[in-house]
Amino acid sequence: MKFILSAVFAGLIAVSAHAQETADADIETLFAPADMADLSQFKWKKRPILVFADSEADPAFLEQMEYLSERQDALKERDVIVLVDTDPAARSPLRLLLRPRGFMLVLVGKDGGIKLRKPLPWDVREITRSIDKMPLRQREIRESNDGDSDFLD
Repeated sequence: MKFILSAVFAGLIAVSAHAQETADADIETLFAPADMADLSQFKWKKRPILVFADSEADPAFLEQMEYLSERQDALKERDVIVLVDTDPAARSPLRLLLRPRGFMLVLVGKDGGIKLRKPLPWDVREITRSIDKMPLRQREIRESNDGDSDFLD
């Protein structure tokens, strides 16, 4: 009996440790370097937000990252991934494609299309309002509301 009880506790500890690792991985995957050749890996899965700057010390970049860090939950709810490029000398494929001049914020939809470009930092509230106006996001909201009403019945 003691063996079974200790095996159950060991299993519970392993499950909780795995859940913690998964939660940590979710936080880490919100921010990633923009070092990929294209955004095809995110198509229909995530809404990339690309943040370009000429340096990590750029005040606009610092302000934008602070905005994004403060409201991570709102971004995750909308399937956002933030891709960061602060090294113009590296000439990443995304930098060459989008040609930022200094600081630039780019919102890409799940369909892969560029939805907006901004030369100044944007608050997460403004970003999420733009996302919430997109037809695909409207459908996601409707579908989640339909699922909630089924649960209440």
